Amino acid sequence: MMKLPTKFTSIGGQAVIEGVMMRSPHFVAIAVRKPNGRIVIKNDPFSSIVQKYPFLGKPVLRGVVTLIESMVHGMGALSYSAQVASEGEDTGEKLSTGAILVSMGSAFLMGMGLFVALPHYLTVLMTSESALGISPKSPLFHLLDGAMKMGILLSYVYLIALMKDIKRVFQYHGAEHKSIYTFESGQDLTVENARRFPTLHPRCGTSFLLFLVLISIIVFSIIFPVFGLTDLTQTKWLNHVLMIVIKMALMMPVAGLAYEFIKMCACRMQNPIFRAIIWPGMVLQKLTTREPTDDQLEVALASLRQVLKLEKEEFPDLPAAAAAGGGSHGTPRLKTARVPQIEIGQLAELGYVHASVAEFPEN
Repeated sequence: MMKLPTKFTSIGGQAVIEGVMMRSPHFVAIAVRKPNGRIVIKNDPFSSIVQKYPFLGKPVLRGVVTLIESMVHGMGALSYSAQVASEGEDTGEKLSTGAILVSMGSAFLMGMGLFVALPHYLTVLMTSESALGISPKSPLFHLLDGAMKMGILLSYVYLIALMKDIKRVFQYHGAEHKSIYTFESGQDLTVENARRFPTLHPRCGTSFLLFLVLISIIVFSIIFPVFGLTDLTQTKWLNHVLMIVIKMALMMPVAGLAYEFIKMCACRMQNPIFRAIIWPGMVLQKLTTREPTDDQLEVALASLRQVLKLEKEEFPDLPAAAAAGGGSHGTPRLKTARVPQIEIGQLAELGYVHASVAEFPEN
């Protein structure tokens, strides 16, 4: 295995259906393999709300913003990739803002139900007076609740990993990590170079989920007993409902803390202590990543090359198959605003990109 880089880039990605989305400070590029073997790359400008409201870039808050923006762009990318991968071409249809918000809301409620409400309910049953007799006033109750939550998370990830279609998405997840590693190491973005890197990366969303759960265990074990949030009414069942609601409300700030924790550890991976701390998240990634094929690496690298070219405005030879649709996205400096989508037969058609991690450092 090659020596891993010690510096990380602000450019990140997400696996989608038969492809990879890469996001840079100002652009999003989604590369998807069509059924005929060609690669379609969708180019979109990106502007974080932090640029408009700088205070949202403060520690903890920036983690919440990043999570929400990632969900919005991730759902749009999944919708687009599903169309291309299943039909071989972009139909021009995409999720509206309303549809994305509804999808996000549904996913949020399902997640809260599965990872907040259900473990709390199961813990209540397990610690009732007829069982262990442990009260929510005790930190032990919330530790058990956290253990239940962790068990549900691990079971959920393990079960979805058994699905054939999800396995391919996990292969693209591995391809995304290998591509990012290649860029961070300063090597040319080629399949040959990317192939040698591991599929596990310290700044992965899977690690984020794990530490989100772990930090929530610590926070809830302290907050509920210390601030007396376990007996807000005279009705026992209503107290549990209110505790669940409070936990849901606290998940966003807890997510912000998890984001800062991941950043802190990932930037210090040369230190054995921080490597040990981040190790559980890397282990969990073994369930959500798979070794990709060269074809899948090519798609991930195409997405990364394209988003870097968008940032650098390097477009000497756009592929002839390019422009689908037209018009401008309203950002004058973006040459590709007039070319929202291109199609290539192989990675070499994009040419090499002249960029370095120093231009896009982890902020």
